[in-house]
Amino acid sequence: MDILSLYPLSYWVFILLAAFAIGLAKGGLKGVDMLAVTIMALVFGGKSSTGIVLPLLCVADIGAVSYYNRHAQWKHFWKLIPWMIIGILLGVFLGKDMDEQVFRKVMAVIIVITIAIVLWMEFRKSTSVPQHPLFATGTGLAAGFTTMIGNLAGAFANLYFLAMRLPKNDFIGTAAWIFLVMNLFKLPFQVFYWKNINLQTLQTDLVLLPALLLGFLLGIRLTEKIKDLHYRKMVLLLTLAGSVLMLLKR
Repeated sequence: MDILSLYPLSYWVFILLAAFAIGLAKGGLKGVDMLAVTIMALVFGGKSSTGIVLPLLCVADIGAVSYYNRHAQWKHFWKLIPWMIIGILLGVFLGKDMDEQVFRKVMAVIIVITIAIVLWMEFRKSTSVPQHPLFATGTGLAAGFTTMIGNLAGAFANLYFLAMRLPKNDFIGTAAWIFLVMNLFKLPFQVFYWKNINLQTLQTDLVLLPALLLGFLLGIRLTEKIKDLHYRKMVLLLTLAGSVLMLLKR
């Protein structure tokens, strides 16, 4: 069967846009990925969309690590990754048979919490960074759980790195390694346990790769032109906008 005939033209327009947005985000424009998650969830449904999105994320993560590797801050990587893995395992078993309506309600609660945290970070006066271990623990668990059930870890990871006040390239380089490890860890669970990655989803991803690559290259170019202070504000704004968009999704 011709893969292009599997979906109507309107579907292809939306999911090509989503792939392009994933590329932009992995190229450095953090927060844009929330748009991609929302589009894919609208087209395919919350859980089903994760099977199409995950291979795209893995490809883009490899590109991001290749380009931003030298900027990775490993102390933050090791603070987050063990808790993210635990969160993923929770998501694997709690999310597999979750009813779609329940799934949407869980997503809505998560988004409300994210919005509250973003607003609190934006308006608080202190410039100190959170030092309590529970901050990394809670963020890592939330990111791991949400990445498994809906590819929403980006919002929580963004909040963590913004709270740590990392410079732009350190932010992107550390996030690149974290998401590459997380997404590769998720892959076998999606293939063999949830079984929502198959030949058809991979064929769809193959068609989407050019849009992903174009977005990635453009994301790098645009990110290079943004100063650190403006970058922080951009990520906060995009994360907030994406969170609201997910909350309004039906």
